[in-house]
Amino acid sequence: MVASPSLIAYKVVFFALGCLMLATLIYTTVTDGSPFRLELLTPWMIATLIDFYVNVVAIASKILPSYAIFVTSMSCQVWVAYREPSWIKAVLWVVLLICFGSATTCAYITLKLFNISSQVQQDPVSQLLLRKDHERGAKCSSIAIGRVLFSTLGILVLVVVVYTVITDGLPFRMELLTPWMAATLIDFYINVIAISVWVVHKESSWLHAFIWICLLICLGSIATCAYIVIQLFGLKLQDPMYNILLEPEGKHERSVSSK
Repeated sequence: MVASPSLIAYKVVFFALGCLMLATLIYTTVTDGSPFRLELLTPWMIATLIDFYVNVVAIASKILPSYAIFVTSMSCQVWVAYREPSWIKAVLWVVLLICFGSATTCAYITLKLFNISSQVQQDPVSQLLLRKDHERGAKCSSIAIGRVLFSTLGILVLVVVVYTVITDGLPFRMELLTPWMAATLIDFYINVIAISVWVVHKESSWLHAFIWICLLICLGSIATCAYIVIQLFGLKLQDPMYNILLEPEGKHERSVSSK
């Protein structure tokens, strides 16, 4: 059976984005040197890195009820760990995600997309997000931890951004756009694209999805954390955590009836 057009499109998009990010990292390293230099850590670079890594947490930690990885003494199950059959592979992918950002995000998503069978009549995003045995290990729930974690991260980034604006001015200045700042922004917004795919998958209306994507673009991980917290508060404490990845009930029926 021929793969669906949407599955092919996702493969092409994330493969291309991964190549773009890899080329950006190589080019910036060659032309501007190593990023591990103290002079690069301007106030807005620090704020951007915090914003970036909170989004990395959002991608890595869908706090799902299977293979737990402990982060800052809190039991946070990660989507990668949930998807992977072994701890070794899960930890390896999470380390790569932290070190190489969206290049790893795109590589991981592309690999999983190529593992999706075209014979299964299911939305490719659903197949990407969920394991085939996703109902296993649904006895324990970390929804309360997720609410606290992402609320805290969202407030943290908000405080950092407000503080940086007050102490260093607005970020819309050409002198801030160093080569590594530009590379970091590209890295950041590729991850935003990955999160946006999930938002579109979750939302029952294109208008709501569009509004949230605009907020993700403008507010970064503040909007990411807000969206995740809203989704978590839409679940019961006893619900399995993989429910946050599922489409809302009746989404397809509503979309068909609206046509």
